[in-house]
Amino acid sequence: MADVLSKEQRSKCMSHIRSKDTKPEVLVRRFLFAHGFRFRLHRKDLPGKPDIVLSKYKTVIFINGCFWHGHQDCKYSTIPETNREFWKNKISGNIQRDKETYSRLVKLGWNVIEIWQCQLKPKTRDHTLQNLITELKNE
Repeated sequence: MADVLSKEQRSKCMSHIRSKDTKPEVLVRRFLFAHGFRFRLHRKDLPGKPDIVLSKYKTVIFINGCFWHGHQDCKYSTIPETNREFWKNKISGNIQRDKETYSRLVKLGWNVIEIWQCQLKPKTRDHTLQNLITELKNE
């Protein structure tokens, strides 16, 4: 199926997608703050500029979009019909970069938690966030 938008329209749409302060990210931040956790955002001195940094727990949290980071076996992670080769390369590059970033953080002694956008949908949100609290308290 061909794209219903022109190249210029699609480019404008894609340029408006944010990388910081996304709805899933804000949701996790509010939940953590409400439960007494204090954190920093997007620390530039750490590999990958993690979304949330909990220094006290030596833990970083990445909140990844299923599409952009290629969430395996997720209905939100489908390759668009148009320009498939570009998107395959783009997403596989993101996956590889994420692996390298997580590896570097672990070597520096940080615990890495990855939360997917689909895990924050209303049906699974409470379970995901409670698991996050449990994981942080066990660190």
